Amino acid sequence: MLRRLPKSALQRVWFCKICYKRYSSAFTTAFPGKKDTSGPLPKSYNPQFVESVWYSWWEKSGFFRPEYNKNVKHRDGKEPFVVCLPPPNVTGSLHLGHTLMVAIQDSLIRWHRMNGRETLWIPGSDHAGIATQIVVEKKLQKERQIDRHTLGREQFVREVHKWKEECGNEIDQQLKRLGASLDWSRPNFTMSEEFSRAVQEAFISLHDDGTIYRGNRLINWSCALRSTISDIEVDKQPITGATDFRVPGYEDPIQFGVLHYFSYPLDSGTEIPVATTRIETMLGDTAIAVHPDDVRYSHLIGRKVQHPFIDRMLPIIASETVDKDFGTGAVKVTPAHDFNDYDLGERYSLDSVTILGEDGTIDCPVPRFNGLRRFDARLEVIDALKEKGLYGGQKEHAMVVPVCSRSSDIVEPLLKEQWFARCDNLATQAIAAVESGELSICPKMHCKTWQHWLLNIRDWCISRQLWWGHRIPAYRVSFRNGHPKNQKADSENMWVSGRCYQEALEKAAAQLNVNEEHLELTQDDDVLDTWFSSALFPFAVHGWPSQTDDLDRFYPSTLLETGHDIIFFWVARMVMMGQKLTGRLPFKEVYFHSMVRDAHGRKMSKSLGNVIDPVDVIQGASLEDLHARLEGNLLDPAEKERSRRGQAADYPRGIPECGTDALRFTLCTYKAQGEDVNLDVNTVQTYRFFCNKIWNAALFTLNALPDNFEPSPMSETLADCSIMDRWILSRLSDTTSKINSGFQGYDFPIITSAIHKFWVQNLCDVYLESIKLSLRADDHRAVVSRNVLHTCVDAGLRLIGPFMPYLSEEIFQRLPRKPEREDPSICVAPYPTTGEFPMFDGSLEERVALSLDIVNRIRSIQKEFGIPKLSGHIVCNNDDLRGVLSQLCPTMVTLSRCRKLQMTNQEPDRCLATTVASNCALFVEMEESIKLSLRADDHRARVSRNVLHTCVDAGLRLISPFMPYLSEEIFQRLPRRPEQEEPSICVAPYPNTEEFSMFDSSLEERVALSLDIVNRIRSIQKEFGIQKLSGHIVCNNDDLRGVLSQLCPTMATLSRCRKLQVTNQEPDRCLATTVASNCALLVEMEDIDVPSVLERLQAKLAKTSTGLKKIEAQRSIDSYEDKVPLNIREKHDQQMEVLQADSARLGAAVAMLKTAR
Repeated sequence: MLRRLPKSALQRVWFCKICYKRYSSAFTTAFPGKKDTSGPLPKSYNPQFVESVWYSWWEKSGFFRPEYNKNVKHRDGKEPFVVCLPPPNVTGSLHLGHTLMVAIQDSLIRWHRMNGRETLWIPGSDHAGIATQIVVEKKLQKERQIDRHTLGREQFVREVHKWKEECGNEIDQQLKRLGASLDWSRPNFTMSEEFSRAVQEAFISLHDDGTIYRGNRLINWSCALRSTISDIEVDKQPITGATDFRVPGYEDPIQFGVLHYFSYPLDSGTEIPVATTRIETMLGDTAIAVHPDDVRYSHLIGRKVQHPFIDRMLPIIASETVDKDFGTGAVKVTPAHDFNDYDLGERYSLDSVTILGEDGTIDCPVPRFNGLRRFDARLEVIDALKEKGLYGGQKEHAMVVPVCSRSSDIVEPLLKEQWFARCDNLATQAIAAVESGELSICPKMHCKTWQHWLLNIRDWCISRQLWWGHRIPAYRVSFRNGHPKNQKADSENMWVSGRCYQEALEKAAAQLNVNEEHLELTQDDDVLDTWFSSALFPFAVHGWPSQTDDLDRFYPSTLLETGHDIIFFWVARMVMMGQKLTGRLPFKEVYFHSMVRDAHGRKMSKSLGNVIDPVDVIQGASLEDLHARLEGNLLDPAEKERSRRGQAADYPRGIPECGTDALRFTLCTYKAQGEDVNLDVNTVQTYRFFCNKIWNAALFTLNALPDNFEPSPMSETLADCSIMDRWILSRLSDTTSKINSGFQGYDFPIITSAIHKFWVQNLCDVYLESIKLSLRADDHRAVVSRNVLHTCVDAGLRLIGPFMPYLSEEIFQRLPRKPEREDPSICVAPYPTTGEFPMFDGSLEERVALSLDIVNRIRSIQKEFGIPKLSGHIVCNNDDLRGVLSQLCPTMVTLSRCRKLQMTNQEPDRCLATTVASNCALFVEMEESIKLSLRADDHRARVSRNVLHTCVDAGLRLISPFMPYLSEEIFQRLPRRPEQEEPSICVAPYPNTEEFSMFDSSLEERVALSLDIVNRIRSIQKEFGIQKLSGHIVCNNDDLRGVLSQLCPTMATLSRCRKLQVTNQEPDRCLATTVASNCALLVEMEDIDVPSVLERLQAKLAKTSTGLKKIEAQRSIDSYEDKVPLNIREKHDQQMEVLQADSARLGAAVAMLKTAR
């Protein structure tokens, strides 16, 4: 926050305003203490008001510390629940991808805390070696026009620490703004003194036992950074053909995606042609490889070719790894500059010739090329080959270009002496942990990826050529002048590791059996890979290598929750390091959430301008604010301009204020396992309205409770409950059960859906409306209703507490407590369980669901036909059901707002009937039925004609720019509205959303479902050979069932089926197919010729299975991800998805028919 202030007065005012607005919750720490809730609840929901003060009070009260729950009554001897927050980079700020992680982890932490467990959520930040060094270097260049080499290493490191203290705490403030209940008394930073000691100890221990070694191997090299980089910092950008890339240090763009052909001359005067996308690396070629079965070249295997520019003979070798269809079928082998070639070189003992320097210039014995920049050398090599008549031309070629995410440089495979960690044995143990079930991975689909990667793991390069990071505690040993060199030190390039110079010196002297004064040690200048220190995080945060109380109590962690994109770079390495250094797994479970993308499905990127700061969603931001914030980023001018354009396109009116609770809840509604999350900010605003709904329900409740209200024990309340009281308590019990099961299975969409349904559909839409009249009376009935209402709101707040901590706390503090409840905060209140609410009654819920179907049917008739208040009769031939519905009659009248409703067991005269269930019908009195009929004939037809005319008229105007003749011909014949005076469609107004503002996404979803049903019926009729089937739609969602009932005639018409009914009970002798999670289509058996249909479907299933096996075989080839272009892999994925869906559909149909037979 304490950035350098802008220069102008206007900018300084803006800066201070933004800082206060963005971090106002952090400023509440200056006013410690609990928020004053003695006043009345404000009339409307305001996120800024609700979210103020609470966080500082929670933190000050110690609710987030595990010690708080040590002696609580409801702990029941449970083990601590421990989670480490994946440490974000100190350079950055949180975006919505991080926010999803925070929302999931905090909801789990809060749920376990409310269930009485000791909970520890450990915060921390990563020093982010390369990213931080780049940021500080840019800052020094921009503000002081100096580089790090001018400062020197020690001074530069001090500058980085200074920057970290000034600007590195933005993430902590964001986390607090998000309500993250982290234990801030246990802060961690991977460059802190304590953490650095753990890193040093780990390196020394692994070096001493041989796990870490120094070797000359191929690594990813960034010429711009002059450093090794990790795989995660390499963006593999697929291209389909010739594509220009901007490369640092080059004025003109460099072209990639081109395959160059050239030939190597044989001693017999013939040539062998090869193809490559990196023709400049031919200067380092040491062999030609062909497939042993390739008849074009098999006779050349074992012969040699002459390098055209260098005195070097290249053998022609045979390898089954060569793709005969790639290029010419013969490939050049450059072990020092290609990972596949390096493996080939190791296998055939080929020379590795390095022709590229650290700065990206050519280093070879040919003066013409020596010293040229690598991509300048590319052109020079082509010219030289042309001069010798060896260049065969070029053509476009799909490839993957490795780009450094930190510098935008093209990454070069380079052979260098570096520090490596042996991973084979560590990987074997990590695989075994998952296979044995000792380590659980969720979703399970990642287990295959885990095993595949670890089985093919390479040794890990852990050194980086940076100044910011953990300097490697290794020293090169040499002898002082005048002493005969020891054979061992001289031949092995001897290195020792130690906690300090003296310890390393003593170790070297002992190993060489010489006096210390004869030795001289030089510490390595390199630092360790950031991922090395991050791999120690789960145990280093507890004080390892010291045996602390925290290490004993809280290690291993219970759960690791993170994104699946770092399964290898971090998760697998934590497992390997934990097993190696502590003898235990660092956690028991791993839960991978999905990646958050923007509303268009694009990856979050600063250059696209679609990286959303969660604080902007919480408090809202104008487009001007979003643009102004870009000025504080160290982006290039071109990137800033692209970001501005992206922001203007996505947020033309800025981002609306949604609040923390709505944002957290929204993120948890998405399916977080397996699929990417395409987040639309408008969806967050929808759940802001949900927060408002809860607020209004709480306001209603508090106004309904008298000042001296004291909740009664549930045992007393239950004795006098009405049917609706028992129903809402049953819904509460069932909701509680689903939510707790969802938490145990990490099924957040199930949890949030259950919460939303309970608050909106059950409590607000039904129960509150049903008791409004009874609450006005001053009798025992009102007392019972108030107690039930209080129970539901109290439990409902505790149910939403893990997701909406601010809103739930604000209302919870104002709600009267039961005498036995002493919870100071909802953070530590007991989470509802079915033990607390065992009132589930499935039979009662079915009866009430029927009554709500009747209510929806009445509402639908009144709305569809313009009847303000109809009079009706419910005819039911089941005595028990009729008795229940009689008790519910007043409630149905209240909810449907009809004039009157009576129960009977005989059909009344002069009424029109509509079936509600198999044993229940609704009759509308004839006086209103006649009006209904007349309106159906006249009004309905008139409305339909007008809608049809509107659509055709607008449709003609829409196509007019493309089809002027056709549109004009019809337009001139179409009746015009009085206000339309345009002589031609050429000058008619083009349709826009102001003219047609009727978009209704909810309605479209319902109709889309009905059309899915229509398509399913058509498909079944076609696939099973049924001309006109008879079907039933079974739906257990009251609201949806009402809509589908209205659409039933339409669905029957469109599908051309014999009959179609909507019901909430499954009929007998039917075959079922699921249409949606809460809706199924059942087809009557009598319409199907089972034997012939079964034979035909089994043949289709066999064909589909063959297709699946073919694609699976293609995807199982070695190095599939590296060898097969992205577009082909995506095509395989699409084909696999279609075939799997067909297989599942056909398999289900076959299974159904077999059962029926």
